[in-house]
Amino acid sequence: MTGEIVLETRNLSRHFGGVVAVDRVNFTLWDNELRCLIGPNGAGKSTFFKCLTGQLSPSEGDVVIRDFHAGGRQPHEVSRLGVGIKTQVPNVFDGLSAEENIWLAARRWQSAKRAKVVTDQTIERLMLGDIRKDHVGVLAHGQRQWVELGMVVAAEPWLVLLDEPTAGMTQEEVVRTAELIREINETATIIVVEHDMQFIRMIANRVTVFHEGKILIEDSMDKVSQDKRVREVYLGHRQK
Repeated sequence: MTGEIVLETRNLSRHFGGVVAVDRVNFTLWDNELRCLIGPNGAGKSTFFKCLTGQLSPSEGDVVIRDFHAGGRQPHEVSRLGVGIKTQVPNVFDGLSAEENIWLAARRWQSAKRAKVVTDQTIERLMLGDIRKDHVGVLAHGQRQWVELGMVVAAEPWLVLLDEPTAGMTQEEVVRTAELIREINETATIIVVEHDMQFIRMIANRVTVFHEGKILIEDSMDKVSQDKRVREVYLGHRQK
């Protein structure tokens, strides 16, 4: 890979008592990448993601985001760096419309006038016009996920971290989400943690596979899926 390194971890570890969930991981992300993190349950990828976002503090090592030492910082401190974070559980206001949710996300960082412009642009960009006036509480699960994705985008982040963005979605919604993420990648660097291998194939350029708290392999999706070690620990029982 070439270009600017925008995020890296240095000997990052996270312990839960005697359990080592993340074990001295050295990870590098380049500007404008779309990197997918995969691995079986318990592989450490979700714990690793939470260390990146400030949801968990590393037991050892550090997270460096454009020269800022982010290890152990709070999520709001990470967000202030221009990082958009979407966790597994949609973080939306059910009693407000999709438009109002997105406007509030934009208003956190922008003037009221600018927030209105950004909201309109985000709704158009993510094709949410049909649901913009609907209360989020009545939307389907996939639509709620899209609204939260719009809230992330409305903050105009340069780095977007997404944890299982297609969880609970229909196949049609998964395809639409893949299109949205590829579109967002035109202006932002992205990390996606995901279980859905079909979805990963739709979006992945480079894949990092976690196993037992460590990085097993990093490569293209085609090479990763053909790797014997990966098939044994993750893909073998899913892809016959």
